[in-house]
Amino acid sequence: MRAGTRAIQKSLKPPPSVRKTSAAKRPAGSGKAAQEAPSAVRPDQWLSGKATSVGGMRRFRLYRPPGMSSDEKLPLLVMLHGCLQDAQALAAVSGMNRIAARQRFMVLYPEQDRVSNAQRCWNWFDTRSGRAQTEAGILEAAIDQTCRAHPVDKSRVVLAGLSAGAGMAALLAIRRPERYCAVAMHSGIAPGVAHSSATALQAMRGGGSGKPALSITPGTRLPVLLVIQGGADSVVRSSNAEAAVQLWASNVGALAVLPRTVQRGSRYAATVTDYYLGDRLVASLCLIDRLGHSWSGGAAGHAYSDVRGPDASRMIWAFATKQFAAQHPP
Repeated sequence: MRAGTRAIQKSLKPPPSVRKTSAAKRPAGSGKAAQEAPSAVRPDQWLSGKATSVGGMRRFRLYRPPGMSSDEKLPLLVMLHGCLQDAQALAAVSGMNRIAARQRFMVLYPEQDRVSNAQRCWNWFDTRSGRAQTEAGILEAAIDQTCRAHPVDKSRVVLAGLSAGAGMAALLAIRRPERYCAVAMHSGIAPGVAHSSATALQAMRGGGSGKPALSITPGTRLPVLLVIQGGADSVVRSSNAEAAVQLWASNVGALAVLPRTVQRGSRYAATVTDYYLGDRLVASLCLIDRLGHSWSGGAAGHAYSDVRGPDASRMIWAFATKQFAAQHPP
């Protein structure tokens, strides 16, 4: 297990040039919080908290758009960071808080601790020992706590994650599919493919079985899935993205339609393949040319961020709003 953990840490370590650029461009202020909570954001918009369940405790950050009222019910987007990140890092890379301010939704950023994983990876893969399920329970407690304490529209809760966070987001969606409207996996691996750090590393390299060992009742209506994957990702091979959408599609017998290519300006081109059951969208795969293991269209000067890609944050929220509309047609 120690050897597997060291291998994962080595594979996820950003190149020296990226680390130096990130440090050089870090804005002045009180540490990471200065990056995520600029002076224009009031303290009641960028909250700190912690959630506890029988499995333990995790800290989180919550972004609330300005001008919220107690009688207003807003959507909630749960963002799960990747390895070697924390809540503030993902918020900085994705720029999701700026979108939330304009579109009026809340963003919950649960945070992994170093005691549970030295690289701050969510242990989505460790299903054999039950650690993955335990962490999922803690995250569910964080979501429940947020829904109780803030004006959340429980019919519009969306999951999203990067890398290890993507694997955990998918695991949450499968555990309690009725709770979530949609789930977005960015550069992640389908849950159930691995059961230890060693098998997780094998899966990341594309050596998994491709047949997730999960007990999903056939026909279960899972939250609609969006998978965003870089075609040049050397950390998580693109075969994992295909395995994730196939898990969703095969569960209900959804079929793929003809892929389409999307490109705007000088951004990387993307090939999008949708899977439908009748006229209902079940899953969508967006494979982005030349994108590595980075947040597509992310902020400049940060590790695991590629400003040249199409904007994954806008993509995720546009995908979510379409699912809201499908739930409540005019």
